[in-house]
Amino acid sequence: MFDVVVVGAGFSGLYLLHRLREQGLSVRVLEAADGVGGTWYWNRYPGARCDVDAVEYGFSFSPELDRTWRWDERYATQERILEYLDHVADTYDLRRDITFGTRVAGATWDEGAARWTVRTEGGDELTARFVVMATGCLSKPKKPDIPGIESFAGPTYFTSTWPHEGVDFTGRRVAVIGTGSSGVQAIPRIAEQAARLHVFQRTANFIVPAGNHELTEDDHDPDTLAARRASGMACPLGLAFEFTETNLKNAVDLPEAERTAEFERLWNRGGLPMMLGFADLLVDERANRMVAEFIAEKIRRRVHDPEVAAALIPSGFPVGAKRLCVDIDYYEAFNRDNVKLVDLRATPIERVTPAGIQVGGTEIPVDDLVLATGFDALTGALTAIDIRGKDGLRLTEAWEHGPRTYLGLCVAGFPNLFAVAAGPGSPGVLSNMRVSIEQHVDWITDCVRYVDEQGMGRIEATEQAQDQWVEHVREVGDTTLFPRANSWYVGANVPGKPRVFMPYIGGVPVYREECAEVAAKGYAGFHLTPA
Repeated sequence: MFDVVVVGAGFSGLYLLHRLREQGLSVRVLEAADGVGGTWYWNRYPGARCDVDAVEYGFSFSPELDRTWRWDERYATQERILEYLDHVADTYDLRRDITFGTRVAGATWDEGAARWTVRTEGGDELTARFVVMATGCLSKPKKPDIPGIESFAGPTYFTSTWPHEGVDFTGRRVAVIGTGSSGVQAIPRIAEQAARLHVFQRTANFIVPAGNHELTEDDHDPDTLAARRASGMACPLGLAFEFTETNLKNAVDLPEAERTAEFERLWNRGGLPMMLGFADLLVDERANRMVAEFIAEKIRRRVHDPEVAAALIPSGFPVGAKRLCVDIDYYEAFNRDNVKLVDLRATPIERVTPAGIQVGGTEIPVDDLVLATGFDALTGALTAIDIRGKDGLRLTEAWEHGPRTYLGLCVAGFPNLFAVAAGPGSPGVLSNMRVSIEQHVDWITDCVRYVDEQGMGRIEATEQAQDQWVEHVREVGDTTLFPRANSWYVGANVPGKPRVFMPYIGGVPVYREECAEVAAKGYAGFHLTPA
């Protein structure tokens, strides 16, 4: 029997193990993969990178890691991030408490014993006082519902589970379905190899340049790192961004020249801070249309063929309401002679055949099929596990009409169960994930310590507190433009999934204050029971 069982050995699971060990607790981490890394273990597709500056993405809890690790580029590649997480595991000797190659099938709460029993797909059982789901927000791949896709005779590759040995597309005819973040990163790299590449685009996404560059020793200066991290803690997105007087104004109130100058500055800076340009970009349709037209004009200038450029310009949803993508040479790929865009709004896929993809009555011959079709985000990795709380209540039943959590951390009816940075109701996916992960892990481990120090055996969110938080998340979301898009933020990419805007859009600083206040009040909104 363990004090804590953690499911997942990515950023969240590794930091949880380190913190819980420091508290003298017995911990077992269960990981489906054969190594650490979580998302970064599986997503090995060509061009895979983080869209947050590497020096901000690495852990902040350890001066030792700051001294012994150096990032080489502004946006770290998947390979480099995985090397970093291996380094973290080595530095703190974490692997001895991780069981690899083990997928969790279920977890059941025993009310009488106040214990969880965790079952693996291999048939093993572990018991623990607490269970923490560190399963990630983008870790449950979603298979596309395309007629005939199982009939394709050639190799099919998912960006979410890319072969570890890599794939050589030299001289091949390749089709990529999907132009979200994974597709945007993979397409330019595949285009460099393939003899012919067809990109099948259902929805054009808003994409900003990465502005990637090599890092220097100055980027790793301790004072510089401390300043960037402090800036990130004060930013709604958890990113290092110094707000100027201009950024605090409304775009609609400024002269066009001043507004355009700030858009240009952020465009040239590169990255996700484009969304922080003005106070009204995410709440006022007029301001959002201004940044949308700015981005559209950039696309027209980068893509040579006007018809292709027009098809690549997003429409029908606000900028930022779907995950903003960060690109390196994405638009330039469509200037290549070997790349063709297939706009599925004009010519939908009729079916996949053994030899290709049929659109508009014509079969496009394909040797290799690449599916960048996304994830069952935020809830998928949790509902894929048979989690049963009090009175045998299944999590899938509790979330039948949409996910409900308290603070994105706990669920009423499921005592001593926590989720890290993936739970709906937290700002995780709308922030620098490392910032949210560290805050979640710190809060959870402090909570476990409090429960033990107070002689309690269990802690559970109350229905009332959960209802109030769910309503607060909805109210804050409705003040923005985010719910107006059919995005994975609302579960629109998964047929039958309840349409609920899942993330908390109040921002990292506000959320941290909410969580800190709950803890300061003796974990208000929770019911604690003596051991």
